Amino acid sequence: MMQVLLFFLSHFLVLFGQVISTDTVFNDDVLGLIVFKAALQDPNGKLTSWNEDDNNPCNWVGVKCDPSTNRVNALVLDGFSLSGHIDRGLLRLQNLQILSLARNNFTGSINPDLTSLGNLQVLDFSENNLYGPIPNGFFQQCWSLRSVSFANNNLSGKVPESLSSCTSLETLNFSSNQLHGELPSGIWYLKGLQSFDFSSNLLEGEIPEGIQNLYDLKELRLGKNRLSGRLPEDIGGCLLLKFIDFSNNFLSGKIPESMQRLTSCTSLSLQGNSFTDHIPNWIGELKSLEILDLSNNRFSGWIPKSIGNVDSLSVLNLSRNEITGNIPDSMINCNKLLVLDISHNHMAGILPSWIFKMGLQSISLSENNLRKSIPVSYHGLQILDLSSNAFSGKIPFSIGGLSSLQVLNLSTNNISGTIPVSIGELKSLYILDLSGNKLNGSIPNEIEGAVSLSELRLQKNLLSGRIPRQIEKCSSLTSLNLSHNKLIGSIPAPIANLTNLQYLDLSWNELSGSLPKELTNLSQISSFNVSHNHLQGELPVGGFFDTISPSSISGNPLLCGSVFNHSCTIDHQKPIVLNPNSSYSNSGASSQNRHHKIILSISALIAIGAAVFIAIGVVVVTVLNIHVRSSTSHSPAQFALSGGGDEDYSGSPAKDPNYGKLVMFSGHAEFADGANNLLNKDSEIGRGGFGVVYCTVLRDGRSVAIKKLTISGLIKSQEDFEKEVKILGEIKHQNLVALEGYYWTSSLQLLIYEYLSRGSLHKLLHDENSKKVVLSWQQRFKIILGMARGLTYLHKLNMIHYNLKSNNVLIDCSYEPRIGDFGLVRLLPMLDHYVLSSKIQSALGYMAPEFACRTVRITEKCDVYGFGVLVLEVVTGRKPVEYMEDDVVVLCDMVRGALEGDKLEQCVDERLFGNFAAEEAVPLLKLGLVCASQVPSNRPDMAEVVNILEMIQCPSEGQEEIQISS
Repeated sequence: MMQVLLFFLSHFLVLFGQVISTDTVFNDDVLGLIVFKAALQDPNGKLTSWNEDDNNPCNWVGVKCDPSTNRVNALVLDGFSLSGHIDRGLLRLQNLQILSLARNNFTGSINPDLTSLGNLQVLDFSENNLYGPIPNGFFQQCWSLRSVSFANNNLSGKVPESLSSCTSLETLNFSSNQLHGELPSGIWYLKGLQSFDFSSNLLEGEIPEGIQNLYDLKELRLGKNRLSGRLPEDIGGCLLLKFIDFSNNFLSGKIPESMQRLTSCTSLSLQGNSFTDHIPNWIGELKSLEILDLSNNRFSGWIPKSIGNVDSLSVLNLSRNEITGNIPDSMINCNKLLVLDISHNHMAGILPSWIFKMGLQSISLSENNLRKSIPVSYHGLQILDLSSNAFSGKIPFSIGGLSSLQVLNLSTNNISGTIPVSIGELKSLYILDLSGNKLNGSIPNEIEGAVSLSELRLQKNLLSGRIPRQIEKCSSLTSLNLSHNKLIGSIPAPIANLTNLQYLDLSWNELSGSLPKELTNLSQISSFNVSHNHLQGELPVGGFFDTISPSSISGNPLLCGSVFNHSCTIDHQKPIVLNPNSSYSNSGASSQNRHHKIILSISALIAIGAAVFIAIGVVVVTVLNIHVRSSTSHSPAQFALSGGGDEDYSGSPAKDPNYGKLVMFSGHAEFADGANNLLNKDSEIGRGGFGVVYCTVLRDGRSVAIKKLTISGLIKSQEDFEKEVKILGEIKHQNLVALEGYYWTSSLQLLIYEYLSRGSLHKLLHDENSKKVVLSWQQRFKIILGMARGLTYLHKLNMIHYNLKSNNVLIDCSYEPRIGDFGLVRLLPMLDHYVLSSKIQSALGYMAPEFACRTVRITEKCDVYGFGVLVLEVVTGRKPVEYMEDDVVVLCDMVRGALEGDKLEQCVDERLFGNFAAEEAVPLLKLGLVCASQVPSNRPDMAEVVNILEMIQCPSEGQEEIQISS
C-alpha cells in the first residue's frame, strides 16, 4: 500500500513541476511581448488581442508558437503601421526563430543585443525609419542567423568588419540606406551566402577580391553606390549567379573574361559606369540571359554578332555608349526580345526591316545616324522612338494599324509628306512627337480619334491650314506644341475645353483673329505662348492672363490690353503718322507724300517711356537717401535702445518719443558695448541698397549683424513693419540668413541678423585682401547649389528677392551659402518706384531686363536671371560687368562666345589652375546662360534648377578632374 502511495506522489510532483515550468515559460513570453507592446503606437489596433491577463500568447495576432514546447518561436508583424522604438522586451523570447517587423514606422537605432537570441534565424526590419550606424557588436553573436534584412531604412556609418563572422548567413540585405566607406575585406568569407544586396547606399572604394569563394551566391546587388576600380577578376567563380547588378557606380576597365562562365546568369546590369573597350564576343555564351543592360558607359566598336545566340534575351539596352556600325542581322534570332534600346550611339546605315517583325514592344534608336524610310507592320509595338536620325520619306499609312502604340517619336529627321489620317486610329497613343521634320499639309481632323493623347508635338514643320476644332476631343492633352509652322485662321475656342492642358505653344505661325475669352478656363496652364502671329483685339481678362508674360504674346502688334503700353479702344485708329515735309492737311495732300511718312512704333514709345521712368526713379531715390541721412544724423536720441529693462536711461519711455522697442525672437539679449555704441563707424562691415550693416557682440559672446535701414522715410506704420518683420523671422533655411530680431522707432529701424564671419560671396571672389583664399571647384559648386536651394525655398513661400547679387550672398564657416536681404521690399508701401530704381543703382549686371519696363509684371523669374549671372560669376571668378580701358565686358556675352568657340578654359577661374570637373563645368555654364535668358519664359523655375544641378553634380570624392593648361 505504501509503495502505491509513493508511486502516485512521485508522478504528482513531476506533473506539478511541469505545470509550474509551463506557467513560468508562458509568463516570460507574455511579459516580453507586453513590455514590447507598451513601447509602441498601434493606430490601427492590430495588437488588441495582446492581453497581459492571457497566459497563452500563442493565439495572439502575429504570434506563433512551437507546438512541442508552446514557446513563442515567430513574431511576424509586417505592415501593421506600428511605430515607436523596438523595446528590449523581445530579448525575453529566448526560443524566437523568426522576427519580422517589416513595413512599419519603427524609429531609433539597431539594438545590438538582438543577435543574442540564440535561436534567431530570420531578422527582417526592412522598410522602417531606423537610423544610426550598425552596432559593432551586432554580428558577433550571429551563429544561428540565416537571413537579415534592414533594407529601406536610414542607417549610416560603415559596414562592420564583424559581419564576416556570420558564417551561417544565406541572405543579407542592407539596400537603400546611407552606409558609406569600403566593403569589409572579409565580406566574401560568408561562404553560405546566396543573396547579397547593398544597393542604393554610399559605399566607395574597390570591390575586394575573393568573391569566388561564394559558391552558392545567386544574387549580387551593388548598384547605385560610389564603387570604383574594376570588377573582381574572379567573379566568374560564382557559377550559380543569376542576378548581377553593378549599375550606377564609378567602375571602369573591361568586363572580366571570367564572367563568360556565368552561364546561369539571367540578368546583368552594368549601366551608368565607365566601362570601355568592345562588348566582348563571349557575351553570346551567356545563353540564359534575359536582361542585358550595358547602357551609359563607354563601350565602342560594333555590336557582336554572337548576341544572336542569346535566344532567351527579352531586354537589351546598349544606349548612351560609343557603339558604331550596323545592327547585326543575327539579332533576328533573339525571338523573345521585347525591349531594344540602342539610342544615343553612333550607329549608321539602313534600319533593317526585320526589326519590326520580331514582336518587339519597345524600340528606341534615337540619336544615331540611321536612315531610309520607316517600315512599320507589327501590331504589338508600344513604344517607337526613332528621333534624331536621318530617316526620310513619308510616314506610312499603315502606322494606324499599330493599335497598341503608346509613344511615337519621329522628331528631328527629314520626314516629309502629310500626317496620315490613320493617326486617329491609335486609341492608346499617349505621346506623339513629329517635331523638327518637313511635314506639310494640314493637321488631320481625324486626330480626334487619338483620345489618349497627353502630349502632341508638331512644332518646327511646314504645316499649314487651320487648327482643327476636333482637337478638343483629345481631352487628356497636357502639352500641345504647334509652334514654328504656317498655320492660319483663328485659335479655335474649343481648345479651352482641354482642361488638363498645362503647356500650350502656338507661336511663330500665321494665326489671326482675337484670343478666345474661353481660354481663361484653362486653370492648369503653366506655359502659354502665342507670340509672333497676327492676333488682334483685347486680351481676355482673368485666369492666367492676369499674370501673363509680355514675351508670350509679343509680335502681335494689334493686340492690346493691360499688359501692353496702350489700352483698347472701340474704333481702332490708324498709327500715328509724322510728315516732316508738310503740316497737317487734307488726305489728298498726305497721300502724295506717303513715302515721306515716319510711323512712330509702339516699341519706340515704350523705350522712351522706360528711359524717362528710370531717370525719375534715380532722382527720387537720391533725394530720399539724402533726406534719410540728414534726418538720422540730427537725431542722436534715436539710438536709445531698450534691452531687458535694466539700463538706466535719462529719458522716460512714456515721455520720450525716440525711445525704441527692441525685440529678439530667441528671447532676452543685451549688447556687450551698450546701446549707444551699436552703430559706431568702426563697426561698419558693409553697405547696400537697403541700408548700412554693422557688427556687434551680445553679452553672451555671440556676434550679430545689425542692418540700419535707410528707407525709414518710406516706412509709415509700426504695425505693418512689425507684422512683416515677424514673418521674416519665422523663415528658417540653411541657405538663408536668419533674422534674429529688430528695433523700432518712428525714425529709425534696425534688423538684427546672424553674423557670418567669412563675409560675402563678392568679397571672397573679388576682394584683393581675400584673393589669397581661392575657392575650390567643389566649394563653388556647393555655393551654387546652396543658393539654388535657398531661392527655391523663397519661391515656395511666394517671396521674390528682387535684389540678388554676390554682395547679398554670405558664406558660413563651412562654405555653405546664405542668401540675405530677402523680403525687405515687403516693408515698402511703394514697391514699383523704389525697387526698380534701386536695382539700377545697386545691382548692375544682375538686374533682369524686365525691370526696365514699368508695365511688365515682375515675377520670380527675375531672381532666376540674377541666379544665372551668379552662376557665371562663381565659375569664372569675374564680375558681371567689367570696365576695361577701351571696352566694357559683359560676363554673359563673354561666356557665350567662349563656349561657342570651344574655349572652356576661358570660362573657368584661372586661379583654379585647371583643377575642375569639365563634365560639371560645361553644363553648369550652359545652365547659367539659360537662367540669364533675356526672355523670362525661357528661364527655368528654381525647383527645376535644383534638380538639374543635382544631376550635373559629380561625387566630390574620387572624381576625375580635367587638367587644362593655361
